[in-house]
Formats: sequence, C-alpha cells, structure tokens
Amino acid sequence: MYTSVIQTEKSLGKKENLERERGSNSGPQRFKLSSPESQGITSREDRDELVRSSSHTPSNKAQILAMPQFGLRDNLIRCELLKNEEQYTYLEDFSFFLGTYNVNGQTPKESLRPWLSCTLNPPDVYCVGFQELDLSKEAFFFNDTPKEPEWTKAVSEALHPDATYALVKLVRLVGIMLILYVKKEHAEFISDVEAESVGTGIMGRMGNKGAVAIRFRFHNSNICVVNSHLAAHIEEYERRNQDFKDICARMEFHQLDNSRPPFTIIKHDVVFWIGDLNYRISNLDVKDVKELISKKEFEALHNYDQLKRQIDEEAVFVGFVEGEINFQPTYKYDTGSDTWDTSEKCRVPAWCDRILWKGKNITQQHYQSHMALKISDHKPVSSLLVTGIKRINSETYKKTFEEIVRNIDKLENECIPSVTLSKQEFHFKDVKYMQHQAETLTLYNDGQVPCQFEFIQKPNESTYCKSWLTANPHKGFIAQGGSVDIELEVFVNHMTAPNLNSGKEQIEDILVLHLERGKDYFISVSGNYLPSCYGTSLRLLCLMREPIHDMPPGTIGKLAETLINGNDMNAENPLAIPKELWMMVDHLFRHAIKQEDIFQQPGLRSDFAEIRDCLDTGMPDSLPGSNHSVAEALLLFLDALPEPVVPYSFYQQCLDCCSNASHCEKVISMLPQCHQNVFNYLTAFLRELLKHTANNRLDVNILSTIFASLILKPPTKQDFAEKRKTQEFFYYFLNPESSTAKTSV
Repeated sequence: MYTSVIQTEKSLGKKENLERERGSNSGPQRFKLSSPESQGITSREDRDELVRSSSHTPSNKAQILAMPQFGLRDNLIRCELLKNEEQYTYLEDFSFFLGTYNVNGQTPKESLRPWLSCTLNPPDVYCVGFQELDLSKEAFFFNDTPKEPEWTKAVSEALHPDATYALVKLVRLVGIMLILYVKKEHAEFISDVEAESVGTGIMGRMGNKGAVAIRFRFHNSNICVVNSHLAAHIEEYERRNQDFKDICARMEFHQLDNSRPPFTIIKHDVVFWIGDLNYRISNLDVKDVKELISKKEFEALHNYDQLKRQIDEEAVFVGFVEGEINFQPTYKYDTGSDTWDTSEKCRVPAWCDRILWKGKNITQQHYQSHMALKISDHKPVSSLLVTGIKRINSETYKKTFEEIVRNIDKLENECIPSVTLSKQEFHFKDVKYMQHQAETLTLYNDGQVPCQFEFIQKPNESTYCKSWLTANPHKGFIAQGGSVDIELEVFVNHMTAPNLNSGKEQIEDILVLHLERGKDYFISVSGNYLPSCYGTSLRLLCLMREPIHDMPPGTIGKLAETLINGNDMNAENPLAIPKELWMMVDHLFRHAIKQEDIFQQPGLRSDFAEIRDCLDTGMPDSLPGSNHSVAEALLLFLDALPEPVVPYSFYQQCLDCCSNASHCEKVISMLPQCHQNVFNYLTAFLRELLKHTANNRLDVNILSTIFASLILKPPTKQDFAEKRKTQEFFYYFLNPESSTAKTSV
C-alpha cells in the first residue's frame, strides 16, 4: 500500500503528468486519453491500447524498499501506514454512475443518452454493465461476438456531453460486459487496474451466467465493480444465492506485489454490484402484481421481492445496501414497447435489474429505470452514488512515513519474530469428492516485532502442500500483538481423486511454516478419504458390481493393479457399462427427456452431494435432486474420468478422420470394449433427446459442443482448430442422417 501512496504523492508533479500523456516504452502501460467521439473501437488491440494495469513510476525510496531483500521491511512499512492512514488522508467526494442493461441479444438501434446522460452534471466515473449482449451459439461456446464494438461505441457516444472521458477497462464473458470510464482529469489517479470473470453456468464453467469484475485504485481507495447475470426462472432463487456465493469465492485479483495474497471482492474499500440478478416477485398472482404497479404501491410490492427476502434472511449480499425502489419492475416487456409480456408464458413483472453497494461514505443521489429505451424486454437501470474517496495529504504523509521508518529501524535491530500456533495437528474426517472441508489455524504474534510468514516447500517438492490441500492465505504479515486466521482447506477434484480412490495416495501432508528472520514450524494434516465413482476409471467401475463404498479396504487398489497388468480380460462377467452411469442416464431418460434447457442450466451443489452419495452407496434406489442437477452430475462424472470415454491414445485418430463418417465409426469400433459401450450408450441417449427439441430446446450443435469436450479430451492443451474438429467428429454420432450407430437406450 505505501508504494501506491508514494506513487500518488509523486504524481502531483507536473513533469510526470507530461510524461504520462506522452507515453513510454518502459514501465507499466499508460492511458491514451481520447474523447468519446473517437472511441468507436474496432478491435481488441485498439481497445487494449486504452488500458493500463497500473500507473506512476515509484520514487527512489519506494524502489529501494520494494527490492527483494527488503520484503519484510516493505510489509512492515505498509502495515504501519495502513494503521495510521487517517493521519495523512482526507475524504473527497466523487460521483459514480452505475448502469445495468439486459439487452436481450439486440443491437443498439437507439441512442443510450436517455440512460447514460440523465444526470445534470457529468459523473466522475462511469461503470456500465450489460447482460445478454449476444445470444448466439457462437458467442456462448467461443466467447466471440461482433456486438462488443457496437455496444462499446454506443456507450461512448452517449456519455455526458459536458466532459471528456477515458476508457479505463473493458471486460466481457460471453454476453456479460462491463466498461469503466473516468473523466480525463482523473485518469492519472487510477492505478492497479485488473479485470476477472467467473462462469457459473453448467459445471461452473459455461459463461452464459456468471460475472465480470474490474478492480482499481482511485487515489488511495480500492474499488471493485461487479456485473453479474445470475440463474433464471422464478423458482431458482437458491441457485441465484449459490451463484452469488460462487462469484465471491472464486473471483480473485492478483496484486502487483506477488508477496501479497490476491484481492477478493469483499476485501475492497468499496464494492459496487450491478446486473441482472434475476430475483423475481413470488407468492403473488400476476394480476395482483400489475394492480400494485398501476397504483405505484412499490413498497408493498417490494415485500414480495425474492432479493429483499434473501437479504433479510442474510442468505446473500450481507453488508450490501440497496436504495429505495421507486420505479416499476424492469422485466418483462414486449420488445419495442412498454407493454407487459403478452407471450404465452406471461411472465410476472419483476425487478430483475439491480444496483447494490458496500462500503463507507456512500450516498445515493438517484436510483431509477429508463422507460424511454425499448429495444429489449428489460429496461435499463441507473444509480448515481456520491462516494468519499481517500486522498493523500503529501505533507502529513511524509512526516508519518519518516516516523514509521525510524521506529522500524529500531525494532529490526532489537527483536526476533515469534508466533504461537493455535494447534499443529489437523484431521479431516470422511473427505468426499468435491466437498469442501476446512479448519482454521490461528497465528498469534507474541513477539516484540511485526513478522512475515510463509508456507514453504519441503525438499524435493515443487509446492508447499499436496494438490488436494490449500492454505489461505499461504503467506502474509502479522502486526505486533496481532493475529491472523489461516483456512486449511481440503478439496478433492478430478485431478486428485484417481490416486485417492485407488489408495495410491492418502490424506496426509506436513506443512512447513517459515517466519522471516525466525524459525520454522511444522503442521501435520491427515484425514480419511471415502472413495467415489467420481475419478474412478470406466474399466475399474465395470469390474465393481457393488457400490464403491461397499468394497473392502484394499480391494480397489488390487483391482487397479489388475488393470495395469492387463488381467482384466480374465475378470468374471464385467459390467457392460458402469452401473453409476446407467443410473444417471436412465433417470434422465425417464424423467428429463423433455426438460427445458436440460444440460444448459446448472443444478444445485447440495443436490450433487446427495446424487454422489447415492451413486457411491447404492442408497436410495432412485436418484435425488432436480433433473438439472442429475444432468450436471452426469457431466461432472464424465469430466472426472482419469481416461476419457475416447482414450487419449485415440485422440489424434479422431481429429484426422473427423470429416469422414465411416472412418469416425471405425475409430469407435477400435476402442476398448467398455469405452465403446459407454460411447454408444451415451450417443444413443443424446439422439433420443434430440427427438424432443421443441420441448428441451436442444440442438445437435449444443450437444456436440458440450459432450465432445468431455468425451473426446485432448492429452495436452487444445487449440481452437482442434476443438472444432472434436465437435465435428462427435456431430456424426448425433445426427441420424450421418450416423449409422443405432444403439437403443
């Protein structure tokens, strides 16, 4: 932090301002300021020219302190500066315009000025978010769309005419896009800009739902802006809650100083959260909803709003604030009008599009919808938030800094760091596949000086811990007399499950905690893992007639050795396909053949845990959870296979023959018998799904894209051309006209 402060102090000098505008061939990338009229950006390269990731050349003192040998000293100064921040900073108000608009895949046919230029005075900062920018399959699967430059141009042309703005950053995930602009005169005070995205669609990867975010430092305040599109449908509020939690947990921004842990969303001074959150109005008939709207009784209607109820129950957005809603619901309208949905579904009006914030010294000036824009089935929403930003008083900062350096010099010469650990042995009981378990290790600084800690590698090991274990944070800084909580988390995924399932590895590790200028501490981590069908090979599962949890200890390892030695051909009556796979496909065939958006809408994590336990124990006889959860469990099963349905050794042959249907079928006929059986069984099931496209809204391209990535995996990283070829290969087996494989389900 202190480095940024020094940088900000120096940026007040005229010489550096001049250098920044001229640009430089060395150091961090600078802004190239431009007026809105010139920002019709035509390519990603052009756009990136307007982006910088950090700013300001550090002063000599900062350069010296940031050198590797001064890592601890750097953190000591940073910590003390943070503790004394109020002594050398003051608050100055800046206006942030936040806007969100679900454009339903439309192009910008009308000016956005009624929305983006609705304030009397030009805002200092614009944060503009879109959802459903492009609904095409190309955008969904390949994250590429021509609509990005169209909407970027429309935004730049609609910014407030009384100011000149610089584009700071643009980030997009499929149809979710966020653009950040600042007034030209503020650009030099923007630094540490980072953008990230998190997909929360099927398998937690697909980007049709999820979030994009931009974090940056403005003067001395850390700010994060999140634009999200959460799960749809009125009954899926729990899935929306899960999406929110997933975004908060998975969105991380790496700091320029690699010794410091990543920023999470909540760690920022100010968080702005915008988007189509998709929470609906429930427990009220559509007729009653429209009557309350006609009477403008928005407060009464708001009591039936799912987001309000979930916030009141502290299920989501804990600590966030939303302003009073004095406008009618923004969804759903007939496109091109202000008429409520007249389609067959007749959607209940809802406040899907929302703006919330978290932080101190924030005052909302307005919160409104913009009925003048009619190209979408949503209406855009905006909020103007006046936010107190921390600025540096250069004179008092200098005095504070010098005093801190004097005190640290004295401490370093007199004291050795020391900590006390809350405990040094941790045991994780009954660890399951894809089920988080965590325990807290607390470090107390009982020494006379602040200390820096880090978990370090053991001899002949490349990382500080086994791949199923993480320590968060794995390094950090503790003030004198302070403490830090470290979360030790065990999580088994498809990469680590195979060896744990077979017994080759155990839940056992030793962590080495190192104090800079101090001693090392040793922490024991142990546990027992419950084997799962997830992460177990097809051939091994076909040898198991009993549920995997009923297998005697050591049996799975012996069966695995049998496969390695090539003796599985002598096994008595192996199953044609794994019983676990049959249970999932049979369930979907009987219950979900006409399910809308099957394999495109994610399920609930709690459902997956129950499905996994059912498959691993054989109890109960029928699978729990929703159809969407069972479908996602099937995809996760395929993703977790140590050897994919089409083994790695056949991958190149599949690519080579992807344009010839008969050659494709010949390759499949050469697969090991259980792999061949599974391939034919799955493709037969998918062809049955395609007979009901009017109900489930699937098509052969969607299914070939989703399943080819799981059934035909590359042994190494896959490029775009290879991805296309795998889809082309799999397409033949789903299209009845081009495939002769006719296995019945």
